[in-house]
Amino acid sequence: MKQVATILIIAASVSCLPAAPLDPNSPVSKDRRETAEHLGNQGTEAIPQLTKFLADSDPTVRLEAVKSIIKIDTEQSLAPLIQATNDNTAEVQIWATAGLVNFYLPGYVQTGFRGSLRRAETSFKSLFTDTDDQVIDAFVVPKPEVIQALGRLVRGGASMDSRAAAARALGILRGKAAVEDLIQAIFSKDTQVMYECLIALQKIGDASAGPKVMFLMNDPDKRVRLAAIETAGLLRNKEALPQLRDILRRSGNKDVRRAALSSIAMVADPADHDLFRRYLDNKDAGLRAAAAEGLGRLGNPGDLGLLENAFENEEKNDARVSIAFSLVMLGKVEISELSPLQYLVNTLNSSARAGLAAPLLTEAARKPIVLRALEKVVFQGTRDEKIYLAQVFGRSGDKNTVTVLEKLSHDPDLKVAERALRAFQSLSARFP
Repeated sequence: MKQVATILIIAASVSCLPAAPLDPNSPVSKDRRETAEHLGNQGTEAIPQLTKFLADSDPTVRLEAVKSIIKIDTEQSLAPLIQATNDNTAEVQIWATAGLVNFYLPGYVQTGFRGSLRRAETSFKSLFTDTDDQVIDAFVVPKPEVIQALGRLVRGGASMDSRAAAARALGILRGKAAVEDLIQAIFSKDTQVMYECLIALQKIGDASAGPKVMFLMNDPDKRVRLAAIETAGLLRNKEALPQLRDILRRSGNKDVRRAALSSIAMVADPADHDLFRRYLDNKDAGLRAAAAEGLGRLGNPGDLGLLENAFENEEKNDARVSIAFSLVMLGKVEISELSPLQYLVNTLNSSARAGLAAPLLTEAARKPIVLRALEKVVFQGTRDEKIYLAQVFGRSGDKNTVTVLEKLSHDPDLKVAERALRAFQSLSARFP
């Protein structure tokens, strides 16, 4: 027993000894790396020391410094992260890019980036496997130097992965000042970079980019080709219409044909009125949906009876959402059990189709008559309806909607209140 007690006393004494001091100037990389990791727990005052580590000869030390700077996550983190985008190692550039996004979109490193501050990944291909739909709120305005740094990186990163990551970041941050950088990066001929650049241009929404990327609608890579076709529609590129019509006519791929008709419908040229009517009874539900949206945007009262009949007889819910949108665009804004507008609102409760209904409601709500109708029903809505309608109001509301969102931000459901508050801030930025 005496011997055991002695061992315990010795163990306790050893555990109380101070840890070996961290040495930022140690010749051993492991020591410097551990010091950089430790500094991430020290807060803003550690940033000057971490910034020095960005010049370390060992890329693993520089990477650890970047992760610690991200972990601190204050405005003082931005300058060293911008500096790190100039690193000659792709992994450091990618983490620095993620850190810049994370400052403006909290949680991005943990969720959107699919990483962790505790894990260093050697391959970043998994970052680009899914379409990214993240974007900052309208009231969030990144510093110009952040967009400038990412623009440089998308044109000349250390690897195609780091360039693709920069393109994705520019889309999330709505980096309009980097549009020309994104267009230049498209000529990298790397499919992942081209794809990410197209998605970024869609999010930024600068119509001037449309004619400059329409050549990609014939790209041999299907994902790039589809993204380019969608970009033509989202940027309302009328110059692309002849090519889109030709793709619709000639392509044997149903996804490509659907994308082509959807983009034609987004541009909504009156010259395509007969085309939309012709496709409204096509056997392909995706083509019927696109045709209905085109007719809705054209707003020809003579199509009302045709669309009402289509709405009543449509068996595919996805297409029915689009037909309901077209009827709302033509003035059917009454709220009743079987009305098109109520159908769109109800669809916000569907995990499978809310992503279809919400953008269409956002577009329809740009019409004041639709906006007023939605404002009247939001407070009686379900949780999902309130959340999605708050998003719609934040993007398409007017001065009157600010008051609606302010009231909704006090909803007893915290998720509803949080979404309404963000929408309120976005709309207030437009109508101070």
